[in-house]
Amino acid sequence: MPRFLHLLVAALTALVPAAGTGGVTVFDDAHPGVRHLDPDLLHALREAATAAGIAFRVNSGRRSPEHQERLFRDAVRRYGSKEEAARWVATATTSRHVTGDAVDLAPASWLSEHGAAYGLCQIYRNEPWHYELRPAAVDHGCPPMYADPTEDPRMR
Repeated sequence: MPRFLHLLVAALTALVPAAGTGGVTVFDDAHPGVRHLDPDLLHALREAATAAGIAFRVNSGRRSPEHQERLFRDAVRRYGSKEEAARWVATATTSRHVTGDAVDLAPASWLSEHGAAYGLCQIYRNEPWHYELRPAAVDHGCPPMYADPTEDPRMR
């Protein structure tokens, strides 16, 4: 994507708060969803945001186990089964958000092209907003994505 489009997306994103966060960015230490992210993940996110000139919005960062379970129950109601819900939402015992090791961002298009240089990788093909830290990606690129969380062995 050309740089001017990245700047336009960043400007438009700044006008619309991210869902569920009130417009929290990766630099908002006062927000617990940001403050309680893994320190290495947060450092990489801030380095990438600074390099990109984009205030990445955190749609969801670190979540409490209770919040994660509520999201999973809501997904079961929405998708009709635990199996289908698991394609989109993890349980509290498997979610990388509960441990502070995952973040959902907007806009994520810059990261899809440049995130590996910071160790930031999209993990699931069906969730282009979900990023986790993979330090080896700096030298070797991001690992292949799983189609969705049901293919991730960590979710079992």
